[in-house]
Amino acid sequence: MKRTIKKVAVVGSGIMGSGIACHFANIGVEVLLLDIVPRELNDKEKAKGLTLENKVVRNRLVNDSLTAALKSKPSPIYHQKFASRITTGNLEDDIAKVADVDWIIEVVVERLDIKKIVFENLEKHRTPGTLITSNTSGIPIKFMNEGRSEDFQKHFCGTHFFNPARYLKLFEIIPGPNTSQEVLDFLNGYGEKFLGKTSVVAKDTPAFIGNRIGIFSIMSLFHMVKEMGLTIEEVDKLSGPVIGRPKSATFRTVDVVGLDTLVHVANGIAENCTDDERLELFKLPEFINTMMENKWLGSKTGQGFYKKSVSAEGKKEILSLDLDTLEYRTKKRASFATLEMTKTIDKVVDRFKVLVSGKDKAGEFYRKTLSALFAYVSNRIPEITDDLYKIDDAMKAGFGWEHGPFQIWDAVGVEKGIEIMKAEGLEPAAWVNDMIASGSTSFYTVKEGATYFYDIPKKEQTKVPGQDAFIILDNIRKSSEVFKNSGVVVEDLGDGILNVEFQSKMNTIGGDVLAGLNKAIDIAEKDFQGLVVGNQAANFSVGANIGMIFMMAVEQEYDELNMAIKYFQDSMMRMRYSSIPTITAPHGMALGGGCEISLHADKVVAAAETYMGLVEFGVGVIPGGGGSKEMALRASDLFKKDDVELNILQEHFLTIGMAKVSTSAYEAFDTNLLQKGKDIVVVNKDRQIATAKAHAKLMAEQGYTQPPRRKDVKVLGKQALGMFLVGTDSMEASKYISEHDQKIANKLGFVMAGGDLSEPTLVSEQYLLDLEREAFLSLCTERKTLERIEHMLKKGKPLRN
Repeated sequence: MKRTIKKVAVVGSGIMGSGIACHFANIGVEVLLLDIVPRELNDKEKAKGLTLENKVVRNRLVNDSLTAALKSKPSPIYHQKFASRITTGNLEDDIAKVADVDWIIEVVVERLDIKKIVFENLEKHRTPGTLITSNTSGIPIKFMNEGRSEDFQKHFCGTHFFNPARYLKLFEIIPGPNTSQEVLDFLNGYGEKFLGKTSVVAKDTPAFIGNRIGIFSIMSLFHMVKEMGLTIEEVDKLSGPVIGRPKSATFRTVDVVGLDTLVHVANGIAENCTDDERLELFKLPEFINTMMENKWLGSKTGQGFYKKSVSAEGKKEILSLDLDTLEYRTKKRASFATLEMTKTIDKVVDRFKVLVSGKDKAGEFYRKTLSALFAYVSNRIPEITDDLYKIDDAMKAGFGWEHGPFQIWDAVGVEKGIEIMKAEGLEPAAWVNDMIASGSTSFYTVKEGATYFYDIPKKEQTKVPGQDAFIILDNIRKSSEVFKNSGVVVEDLGDGILNVEFQSKMNTIGGDVLAGLNKAIDIAEKDFQGLVVGNQAANFSVGANIGMIFMMAVEQEYDELNMAIKYFQDSMMRMRYSSIPTITAPHGMALGGGCEISLHADKVVAAAETYMGLVEFGVGVIPGGGGSKEMALRASDLFKKDDVELNILQEHFLTIGMAKVSTSAYEAFDTNLLQKGKDIVVVNKDRQIATAKAHAKLMAEQGYTQPPRRKDVKVLGKQALGMFLVGTDSMEASKYISEHDQKIANKLGFVMAGGDLSEPTLVSEQYLLDLEREAFLSLCTERKTLERIEHMLKKGKPLRN
């Protein structure tokens, strides 16, 4: 049957429920959010003379929860206006409305008795055939649907979103005893295509896949930290970005999630997985019991493994918990010789061989933790899943690991992993030895651009399903390389479309990246139909390399700096006026120069999680790669009536002057960094390159024609310049901005006004680019600008411009 989701009901409006409701609103689905009716009035309601029968009172819990969610940071919603897609109600007055929805998602408290009562009430009003799922983190699905109708059980399963629902990609689907295959297939596809998730079908076992492995990993560290005499700072240093884990690493992550949440799941595993060979690790160490008794649960209680403190002098400080004394102390710096050896290894996956061979405490830590992890995940098959890739997918999508356990094991070497395992008194599951005996030396292989995994029942490498909608650059880079320099790799995506992928540190833009971009356009114009600019790193690009700009400015090499800026501008114009369609695929941070590249493409296919902005003011300059020109041009294209032209131009000026950065791709439409009717947003970043390729191909097939160079940009001259100067004078006089900030703003105003022309005039893009470059260069001679750049470089902040 064909199934579409136009409206969902979310039952339970707590942090998780409101987050799920917001994410469905993010993708355009209408949402009915329900919660219980309060049993007593609060003080405000009493003061107003309200009663328990008043609608405001009856919907208080759901409305307060949703309001709190919408105010939280990071925001659960792509754009505040999307909240209008959510209607609130309560489970007494509005439960009958679930008859009109396509999917009911239960997100109430994790108590089986309460969930069963909710399901009984929902079934009275649910339309047969409607999907109904529980967002449980561990209660067996088989217990929840007991006593329910055949139709209910057929359409019922678990759908475990991870918190926060917008940002964490894991979407576990847990079938009940009678869930139909059609329902599972639909949810698997819907999660990936529409919700932007990594869908993983799990077995109905305690904590499913993600939490079973994730909680084991954390509990293993809890037991190991005192055994090895490590501090919490040392563990967080060793278990953070150096191995591709979030910056919050282990103990800071527990503080954010809440120690009580972790303990709840760990206790559930300990109680329900009595046959687990590492059961002792799920029993709480004494220091955890003490922390629970003291209510040191993390951020929610103001202290956990870390605690914010203010000294007598008013200085803010983060204190750390000493696990021996259970007293807070000043944070200690953590350093290890083994970590120093990995500093020159950019790819995380290439570090693991070095880390496990370390001769210091760090090396010992990695051998102990990784061998325990390898043994544990191998023994969870087939208990929690039949397919090893699902464990890796769950850990990457649910816990933010860059690489899953089996991918890490491959990086170390399968036989080396077994060797360090045995040294720790551990053994892998028998199937691992069978795999080696069968001639497979790795869990994964790549063939013809596709990823294959070792299929345990078949004892052979099998293609990971669901890849056809994706283009994985890691898989095709070597076989499809057309050109390469130190800054980019140009790949053939097939069907006449090229991709240019940045390879510089943090994807900063320097001469090698621009040279590669120009070369890619040359190749595409000669032998291909279109060009995509995209990558699958953490961020699209944090901007131009300001370290290079700083050195040129300090050494007063202004001719060279002028040429470098002109080369950037010319490269952007080359993108705009090439004979083939150019598509950019920004995601993550697309700042400064990274934003300017997107501004000059024929079309932008942005990931929903794109944080885009022209942030050059922060380093004391204006956008110099065509960004200032482009905002003036985009303002001009919106001019319709004389009485609003100044307002439109001012809005575009403030986008740069206030260094506005969108908190999602949808917000970038508000500032005209993305353009309505031209640029699009994809929710699933994994689909982004394939979608960009499809649009490049479509534009080429529709008969793409090189556009004529613009000479019709309307600038307002002295009229606009006067407005800008008066505004900056007022702000400087009121101490809102510094004298140097005023100088930067005035330079930007001069460019966007088109200079001091006596009347509104039509000018060319090149005219504005020349003004922009002159203003940028003049600001590079300012001592205050150089001091700002130097300060950023010393602090090790991203080199973005």
